[in-house]
Amino acid sequence: MADSIDRLFQAVRAAQAGGNGRSRTAKLLNSGRIKIAKKVVEEAAEVSFEAVLENREAVIRESADLMYNLVVMWADAGITPKDVWSEMTRREQAMGIAEKLPKSPSKSGAKALSKATPAPRRKSRPVRAG
Repeated sequence: MADSIDRLFQAVRAAQAGGNGRSRTAKLLNSGRIKIAKKVVEEAAEVSFEAVLENREAVIRESADLMYNLVVMWADAGITPKDVWSEMTRREQAMGIAEKLPKSPSKSGAKALSKATPAPRRKSRPVRAG
């Protein structure tokens, strides 16, 4: 998988450097970070929606779209896949592979790691038709 992401990233960087405004990637990059961020959010919503509908094939397709737009965002922000893999490795070493760092007001990784506690679960309430 990392190889696929790396190849995609290199293709995005080539479009970024080439200045060819004709490709879909170049057009997206030229549209600016806000448009790129909107595409990431849109694709994440589509993946989530299809997952709720238990539409396996659509989740796969939409996940590929999400990954593409995420890689475009990384390139636009000057982030490489290696940067993300390094953060994932750091988290795995600190908390285990399945853990996500808790949110912290100070945004200090060290403080967040030292105070990692699971959030209490809220009970859902039935939705009333109104």
